[in-house]
Amino acid sequence: MIIYISGGTRSGKSSYAQKLTLEKSDSPVYVATAKIWDEDFAARVERHKAERGPEWRLFESETNIHLLPIENEVVVVDCVTLWLTNIFMEYREDIEKSLNAFKMQVDELRRKDGTFIIISNEIGMGLHAETSLGRKFTDLQGWANQYVASIADEAIFMVSGLALRLK
Repeated sequence: MIIYISGGTRSGKSSYAQKLTLEKSDSPVYVATAKIWDEDFAARVERHKAERGPEWRLFESETNIHLLPIENEVVVVDCVTLWLTNIFMEYREDIEKSLNAFKMQVDELRRKDGTFIIISNEIGMGLHAETSLGRKFTDLQGWANQYVASIADEAIFMVSGLALRLK
């Protein structure tokens, strides 16, 4: 089962996903896709870690989440944006190759038994990206989000800490 949760920055995505996960499992799994780029981001990661209790098992994987030992688990994957950034860099900013690789990885994850709560950002709702690279990534993120939403069993959009059920 895939549950897709999207929204903007500080919309409550992660908190909602963690609460939902704890309702479904006493031993949840958290998959962090982040690569630590700077001190500010490291502080954000530490804040996220502090929000979770000791019952959480943590895996850190920048790509290929489907290869982790997470079958038959309730898993939060946080988040598509960072996962996709890692793929985008791996494929040298090639949108088509990046999107195909992402879809393949999501499809492999979907074939596993378990509940996978996948978090993503809606970056296309903000300002228009100033750079060509930013516009390419915004397009890629939009298509990736559409794909995950289309195959998800449930889709939730977070706004100001409120969950809006899309499907």
